[in-house]
Amino acid sequence: MAANQTPAKLVNESIVEFLTTEMVEAMIRTIHDDAFKPGDRDLALSNAGDGAGGPKDYSEGDEAMEAVYYKLEMIGFRVGERLIERISKDRMRFTDNLDVVKFVCKEVWMFLFKKQIDNLKTNHRGVYVLQDNNFRWFARMAHDQSSAESVKKVTPYLWFPCGILRGILSNLGIASVVVAETSSLPGCTFQIKIAKTT
Repeated sequence: MAANQTPAKLVNESIVEFLTTEMVEAMIRTIHDDAFKPGDRDLALSNAGDGAGGPKDYSEGDEAMEAVYYKLEMIGFRVGERLIERISKDRMRFTDNLDVVKFVCKEVWMFLFKKQIDNLKTNHRGVYVLQDNNFRWFARMAHDQSSAESVKKVTPYLWFPCGILRGILSNLGIASVVVAETSSLPGCTFQIKIAKTT
């Protein structure tokens, strides 16, 4: 290594996975804590061991889980905006949206998850579907492959990468909406809808 060259900064993959898991759990805990009135918090903590009076089990449509979604997606958005600056700094400008999405499927996914996306589909009208058959952040999670309960529990872990994708696209000049779903773990699907410009 040359004397003026700084060493590359590396982060262990496990640390990133643990950080992601803890971030999601922390967001959910803060929402659960905020759901209690000040007087109810002590009662809930004292009854938490017997299952009576513990935090409410939020379903996906709840206002509280919408707040969790918003926070995780916005954190991901900021990460994606900064991340793409590093990944694409030596690239030439992209010519169209499809080139950008292909870049995300190949190079960005490789950078984030050490593999390319398994399948990319488009309707050529601004909708792109990215299929990852073995999503890396689900690989170490205990789950029943087709259980509805498992799918419900892992869904919040998709909100952060949705934000990352949206931030990446935004920094490359593409306004979009990104949603993700899973029906068979550890696979998942990300759908990117490009906003129409007028």
